Amino acid sequence: MNQKDMTVYDHINEIRKRLLIVVVFFVIAVAVGFFLAEPLIKILQQSDEAKELTLNAFKMTDPLKIYFQVIFFIAFIMTAPLILFQLWAFVSPGLSEKERRVTLSYIPASVFLFLAGLAFSYFILFPFIVQFMMNLSNNLDVQQVIGINEYFQFLFQTTVPFGFLFQLPVIMLFITRLGIVTPMFLAQIRKYAYFVLIVIAAFVTPPDIVSHLLVSVPLLILYEISLWIAKIGYRKTLEAERLQRQEEEKEKNSHLDE
Repeated sequence: MNQKDMTVYDHINEIRKRLLIVVVFFVIAVAVGFFLAEPLIKILQQSDEAKELTLNAFKMTDPLKIYFQVIFFIAFIMTAPLILFQLWAFVSPGLSEKERRVTLSYIPASVFLFLAGLAFSYFILFPFIVQFMMNLSNNLDVQQVIGINEYFQFLFQTTVPFGFLFQLPVIMLFITRLGIVTPMFLAQIRKYAYFVLIVIAAFVTPPDIVSHLLVSVPLLILYEISLWIAKIGYRKTLEAERLQRQEEEKEKNSHLDE
């Protein structure tokens, strides 16, 4: 059925069907997470940063809480591509064949960038922050007693946001391809975007210039890369529109000749 011919009730049923698919897959992913959570937690505890700490449980439920948090995190990572695909499948009937191919390519790119953001924050940013905190404690002659719940909460709060921040190239390309904004406008607001990214970097890093630069500089570079990608996508959109107008004019002229 063409999307234009679908009623509101048809759209609601379509959304319900796709949500059901996502929920069923998420439940399966949670079941898989039960087997993967414990090995993953042990791997995270074997990192150089965690080895320097003695992780304690201040509540009886702390280990269980961390266990379930990791399970749901694994389930989310496994389900995210399916969520994006179901979203694409819902809107794709209203797109042209070329637009379907282009938007479908966003899914693996988005997943890759999310994992790249996690890897950057875990392997580069997180060790610097932990080392800074440890050095500060030593300088103040403070003996840290770290709770396992606090450690993993801090780990998630430091790494997960970067998975979403690294979606910037996909988001900027998407909104320029849709015509919501132009790359010229994004270039004009560059200084404001820089300010926002620097503020974000200040929130997720300790008050240390090295750590702050370690986060803010990659984010600024990421914005410039995103802007460059958006310009390429915008040019392709304009070219596609020009070709479409030419085809329409040819068809119109051929009808007039007849």
